[in-house]
Amino acid sequence: MHAREEFEEPEPTGSGTRDRPPLVRELLLVAGLFLLYKLGRRLAAGHTAEAYRNGREVWDLERALHLPGEGTVQSSLLHGDTLVQLANTYYAAVHFPATAAFLVWLYLRRPGHYVWARRVLAAVTAAALVLHLTYPLAPPRLLSVTGLVDTARLYGPSVYGPPDADQLSNQFAAMPSLHFGWALMVAVGLIAVTGSVWRWLWLLHPLVTLLVIVGTANHFWLDALAAAALLGLALAVVRRPRHTPAPAPVPRPRRPGALVGAGR
Repeated sequence: MHAREEFEEPEPTGSGTRDRPPLVRELLLVAGLFLLYKLGRRLAAGHTAEAYRNGREVWDLERALHLPGEGTVQSSLLHGDTLVQLANTYYAAVHFPATAAFLVWLYLRRPGHYVWARRVLAAVTAAALVLHLTYPLAPPRLLSVTGLVDTARLYGPSVYGPPDADQLSNQFAAMPSLHFGWALMVAVGLIAVTGSVWRWLWLLHPLVTLLVIVGTANHFWLDALAAAALLGLALAVVRRPRHTPAPAPVPRPRRPGALVGAGR
């Protein structure tokens, strides 16, 4: 009978602590980026007339392009109060926590890819803020021409107040949709760093997010397409860490008595 050899599982590439940025620095950096994001959205507020005009133009452009109506998705949600409330909750509660959990997991398990993902998200967000400043856009829920309803206001929960009195957010920053852009990056990042055959299921997150932001009338289809385009540009510019071949399994020293067992 041959002795049984035991092998150590090599650690995932890029999971070493030497690749991990200092925690305090990263916390300060991410917090600073978040504050700039909020400040930038507030600076983009106040262009009400232009935002409504742009909203009507986007609506007309979608019809000219023969894109499916957002109302089709919303009608499906409105079949029951529970479904529409789940969609509103997903919109309100998943966006930031899912992205934060993604970054924390990368920081702990794939620090090299964490830096890559953080840079991509920062680039997408910065580009989005520029568009928010230069192209204010009212969401479809605020436009009577769309025939859509504000599901969050009617069924709850809602994260927005009346547009003219909301001091916490800019409701005229629909283009591009960072809800969709960040969700798509979470899926792309997790697919890139994991090897499971089930990893493609992460695409369900941006898919559900897309249906939610359209069905709740918070975004047009083109808002999501613009976010996807910005993400594609960021992924093309920000270099992804190289994959180095994992070392061959290293046999552990045989336990005392293994040779005796092998000779029987």
